[in-house]
Amino acid sequence: MTLLPPPHTQLEVNGSTYRFYLGDCLGVLAALPPGSLDAVVTSPPYNLGIQYRSYHDTMPREEYLQWTGRWIQAVRRALRPDGSLFLNVGAKPTDPWTALDVAQAARQHLTLQNTIHWIKSIAIEKELAGTRAGLDDDLAVGHYKPINSRRFLHDCHEFVFHFTPGGATPLDRQAVGVKYQDQSNVGRWQAAASGVRCRGNTWFIPYQTIQSREKDRPHPATFPPRLPEMCLKLHGRERIGLVADPFTGLGSTAVACVELGVSFVGIEMDEGYLREAVERTRETIARKQEQPGRSSITRRTHRSR
Repeated sequence: MTLLPPPHTQLEVNGSTYRFYLGDCLGVLAALPPGSLDAVVTSPPYNLGIQYRSYHDTMPREEYLQWTGRWIQAVRRALRPDGSLFLNVGAKPTDPWTALDVAQAARQHLTLQNTIHWIKSIAIEKELAGTRAGLDDDLAVGHYKPINSRRFLHDCHEFVFHFTPGGATPLDRQAVGVKYQDQSNVGRWQAAASGVRCRGNTWFIPYQTIQSREKDRPHPATFPPRLPEMCLKLHGRERIGLVADPFTGLGSTAVACVELGVSFVGIEMDEGYLREAVERTRETIARKQEQPGRSSITRRTHRSR
């Protein structure tokens, strides 16, 4: 059995541990005990020629998909039988099959239980929203990267594939539910007693407005922390002890784990990105410590040599 190496950095907060590993995800995943992960939320390199600092995102497609199968197989081994893998994959207009090819590579090892559409930007016309929405005008919200083309639409969405070992993992749908627009439904249906309904598989989660991409979002392919937080809530906060992200990037999944108070294992091959992830995690811990009613938070950091 492969021995788990010492983490690059480890933080401990109120019984939860946040471990960050510098290296290749296959080695660390292989060293995790079988069935030790409750959930994985991650976004791997898309193989679309994106400019990362330490990774060349230009493998031949077949080689990339074989590598995808290897790391997903390693995740499958480390997942509990009722665990969840939330796999975020994007594409580009000239290569629209990337996300679906990745899903097919995962299909050999896990069952696709849900397909979630992460909506980054959306336009809602006043007339279609209905009178209850109370709009004064048409509404356009969120952020997207404009595409200057006569062939392609602006790309305002990405896939989040929810894979599980057997396709029967129970979910806490109301944990990410939305209020009923018509409150009369609350009394009409027993399932509506909580006042919220299942959100469905379209999630509008915009990026925060930033002043400088180089300073505020130096990684070229990140997701906002609210996305992994919603994924983990959907899986069921009470059933989560340990979460992993094999492609940690700037640490959005780690930040979500701090918000929810669950332990985390992050793996990243670029030391610069890993330092950013650790710093964002520390900042989130400090912010939560300052919130009224929060107990004192202590930290212990270990750096391997």
